[in-house]
Amino acid sequence: MEARTVERVLATEAALDLIDTLRGKHGPLMFHQSGGCCDGSAPMCYPVGEFRVGGSDVKLGAIGDCPFYMSAAQFEYWQHTQLIIDVVKGRGSGFSLEAPEGFRFLTRSRVFSDEEVAQLPVVVSGDS
Repeated sequence: MEARTVERVLATEAALDLIDTLRGKHGPLMFHQSGGCCDGSAPMCYPVGEFRVGGSDVKLGAIGDCPFYMSAAQFEYWQHTQLIIDVVKGRGSGFSLEAPEGFRFLTRSRVFSDEEVAQLPVVVSGDS
């Protein structure tokens, strides 16, 4: 029997479709959710290499083959929840790639069960 993996971050079909569109225009992408200013509490999408992650960030997984990072300080608040990245109409951050498309990414969440917490993968530092 294969062990079940619990993912810390997922994306809805709508979010995955928008990621594909953005990847077609901008190439490889990444996400970062900082919790700081300028809509930093929203997931922000960048071309790979345009946002520097470091030791104060953690990698939670990937959505649509795009690595997803969060500041370690934010992770302290979110570590017990599964992030579900969705997309809605409207203008979000001016820094995130989806803004000119008339959509914005947002984070929905649910609390992990005790059984799921026991199966969670260890997060790694953004600079590893």
